[in-house]
Amino acid sequence: MMDNLRASSNNVVFKVLLGLIILSFVLTGVGGYLTGSNGDYAAKVNGQEISRAQLERAFSSERSRQQQMLGEQFSQLAGNEGYMQQIRRQSLSKLIDEQLLDQYAKDIGLAISDDQIKQAIFTQPAFQTNGKFDNTKYLSMIGNLGFFSDQYAEALRKQLTTQQLIQSVTGTDFVLGNEADSLAALVAQQRLVREVTINVNALAAKQSVTPEEISNYYQQHKNEFMSPEQFRVSYIKLDAASMQQPVSESDIQSWYDQRQQDYTQPQRDRYSIIQTKTETEAQSVLDALKKGGDFAALAKEKSADPISARNGGDIGWLEPDITPDELKGAGLKETGQLSEIIKSSVGFIIARLDDIQPQKVKALAEVHDDIAAKVKREKAIDAYYKLQIKVNDAASNDNESLASAEQVAGVKAVETSWFSHNNVPAELNFKAVQDAIFNGSLVGQGGTPDSNSDIITVDGDRAFVLRISEHKPEAEKPLAEVSAQITDTLKQQKTQQQAKAWAEKLLAELKAGKGDEALKAAGLTFGTQQTLAHTGQDALSQAAFTLPLPAADKPSYGISEDAQGNVVLLALDKVQSGNMPEAQKQAMVQGITQNNAQLAFAALLGNLRKEAKIKYGAAAQAQ
Repeated sequence: MMDNLRASSNNVVFKVLLGLIILSFVLTGVGGYLTGSNGDYAAKVNGQEISRAQLERAFSSERSRQQQMLGEQFSQLAGNEGYMQQIRRQSLSKLIDEQLLDQYAKDIGLAISDDQIKQAIFTQPAFQTNGKFDNTKYLSMIGNLGFFSDQYAEALRKQLTTQQLIQSVTGTDFVLGNEADSLAALVAQQRLVREVTINVNALAAKQSVTPEEISNYYQQHKNEFMSPEQFRVSYIKLDAASMQQPVSESDIQSWYDQRQQDYTQPQRDRYSIIQTKTETEAQSVLDALKKGGDFAALAKEKSADPISARNGGDIGWLEPDITPDELKGAGLKETGQLSEIIKSSVGFIIARLDDIQPQKVKALAEVHDDIAAKVKREKAIDAYYKLQIKVNDAASNDNESLASAEQVAGVKAVETSWFSHNNVPAELNFKAVQDAIFNGSLVGQGGTPDSNSDIITVDGDRAFVLRISEHKPEAEKPLAEVSAQITDTLKQQKTQQQAKAWAEKLLAELKAGKGDEALKAAGLTFGTQQTLAHTGQDALSQAAFTLPLPAADKPSYGISEDAQGNVVLLALDKVQSGNMPEAQKQAMVQGITQNNAQLAFAALLGNLRKEAKIKYGAAAQAQ
């Protein structure tokens, strides 16, 4: 099982670690392990609480995942309260499912050993440097997430237990060999068919339509002949990227001086620890150290923390923001100095300060170009926002045109061609811009221009001021404009009816054994025999596999259509077995097995939910 778990996590990027491991801990019962309850819970599952903190973390995680996946589209969806509530409900539902799975795993006695926990940590690529476990990286990462090593190990134990449960459920389905062979034979089956095509285009040319038929069709389908609402828009676009400003050396120096902390690496301290479960054990270790005992040897022998013990107690370099408060308060100032006994949330600790790296400030020369780019960007944004205000004021004070706004912006307004809701010009394809165009507030009586819009900001530091130049409301197209279209439609309908009636008559003759004469009289003949596969997606292939099996030396017949809409008579002459390569058969069996496993897992969750006592708290609806 551990090999499978490692195979599913093969990226050393920190965000992937968050996505595949840490965040999933937050979505399980681990949140309750890390945070206390004050009665303001999201749900109780068989009496076990899911806290508000757990739900908020899960909601935030899912929101971030969807933002990465949807990009700019998410900004539009995020403004929809119903959509965000849906994400919240989904997050809580997932927490409940994982709580149920965790409880069920305990009920049936699933467990993860300490050795499996160690193996999972040591082989996790995110905790490695050059393919080897890096204790400093490990502690830094879990420290950033508020974990001590014991807490992380407990969280990992719960996660792996749940994964073991999922694997035990989804790994039990299988397909018997004879079942696989029968299914492969059915899928690989081939059908030998001949076709007769009745060309509808040739028949359509012979059809006639009366003015009365055209008028009746028009009256019955007026809603299909509507000209969409249309607009022509004039707009001014402001773009921060086009407003680059000069940057002086004094600007760069000022930025560096004001933000020097951004270019400062704080002091780093390296510690080693020995962790014990009781104060008595800690005192014994401290006494041994004070008598000259070897710290690394004692750590490997006595420490309850398996990760640091493996490294002789070394927990690596720590910066102030990830150094536990217990170590900060230990009063260790000199290299080699030992702490007294430190009481912590994970037991008792003896710490030693091994080394100190003083604070280091990057010289201006090292970051000069980076600062220059940032200053240039900041100046452009500042100029952009100032210009926004001026353009907005000009557009508001002169509502009869965009002339004043053009003068202030220093650019000419652009006017679009006619467009509707369905073909908005790419330059204006932003939800906020479309809302301003289509909500009616900028259109005057009779479709005349009314007023200028306010400034409309969109993603990417861009903004628009726009004005409706012309407007055409939705309207029925006159009969004269659509008469030719209706004529073609009616001819096509008549042709299809005639072709199908003709095909039905020929089919009856074929089934009665008089098909040759009937086809000859109609000037039609069957084409050459062709082989169709069960996997074919076209209508003819699918129709061929619905026909009854042919009798000895007697085809079975049916009617279908081809991709061009022609009516086709089919003669099924023979059904024969096909050959499916072994690799393809195995892939098919695997797909069926996975599908069945998913159904089994869904059924398990459904039963657990049905039998569970789930009570929702106030935090379930909080925003």
